[in-house]
Amino acid sequence: MTAALEVGGLTVGYGDQTVLHAVDLVVEDGITAVLGVSGCGKSTLLRSIAGFLRPRAGTIRLAGVEVSSPSRSVAPRGRNIGYVPQEGALFPHLDVAHNIAFGLPRALRRRPHERVAEMLELVDLPAALATRYPHHLSGGQQQRVALARALAARPSLVLLDEPFSSLDAGLREETGRAVVDALRATGSAALLVTHDQGEALSLADQVAIMSHGRFLQAAAPRTIYLSPADETVASFLGHAALLPGEVAAGEPFRATCALGSVRVTGHPAPGRVTLALRPEQVQVRPVESGEGVDAEVVDVSFFGHDATVRTRIAGHPDLVIARTPADTLPGPGDHIRLVVTGEVRCFAPGTGS
Repeated sequence: MTAALEVGGLTVGYGDQTVLHAVDLVVEDGITAVLGVSGCGKSTLLRSIAGFLRPRAGTIRLAGVEVSSPSRSVAPRGRNIGYVPQEGALFPHLDVAHNIAFGLPRALRRRPHERVAEMLELVDLPAALATRYPHHLSGGQQQRVALARALAARPSLVLLDEPFSSLDAGLREETGRAVVDALRATGSAALLVTHDQGEALSLADQVAIMSHGRFLQAAAPRTIYLSPADETVASFLGHAALLPGEVAAGEPFRATCALGSVRVTGHPAPGRVTLALRPEQVQVRPVESGEGVDAEVVDVSFFGHDATVRTRIAGHPDLVIARTPADTLPGPGDHIRLVVTGEVRCFAPGTGS
């Protein structure tokens, strides 16, 4: 099967600054999320694939066709790509129907109204919206129209540049799910750029972690979360606390650290290791329980459904975060006990980027 997108050795920069450093990425089908902090090169990658930027080196292939190389550059309009920017970028002087129909290939221009109706149904918007203008739509509706416009021309790949970042939390989740459903219904492959970890893990089939213009790991959401490639990925994705530990000879599946003796995974060899403890693996117990190790509460963040408790352990410089139910919470300055549950991912020291 031909991959929807193949990026090989892509190097892109502005002036004297190199933004992407020989990156490789393959999107077979489905949705791939490129996840990273602002300024890491995510949008530069998207703009290069779309043809808005000319790479310094490397190749880009779409559905097996080379569209960018040192000797070849296909114009954006010839790449058969759908593009959904952050704000949707609908034409304010055109109604919804004309926004969706804009850019339709000749084969689909004969009956544009039928195509518009199909697209509105696909993105779960009522047909009555066809005659409305963008300023009469909610933010979520505007993003769905932008997706309908991108899909109307039947592209081989859809690029989404943080399309939900301007929406509030509830609308973001609803719109994101509607967009994913529409993409899956058409069988379209998509590349979603985001800095939202929950969005990437919940919506994508593949997550690619980018840092400083390089990919650290690309894998299925469950794999990349439970089996991060190194301590950098572990600390970024899920905000794991990194603790030094020691695996004793004869006990390959346990390590001793500031939180006591814990079960480990990652095929560690005897000796020093770095442990990545996620907040959901660290549980809070009252002091009188006598379980675990003593810790002092630094602060508490309440989220309604649960809370995170940032703690300090004697002799350890970094804070350890615990996630706990929100019904009984300690306060700053309280002393509690911390207990580790489940297996902790471990790495040889210094394996991070």
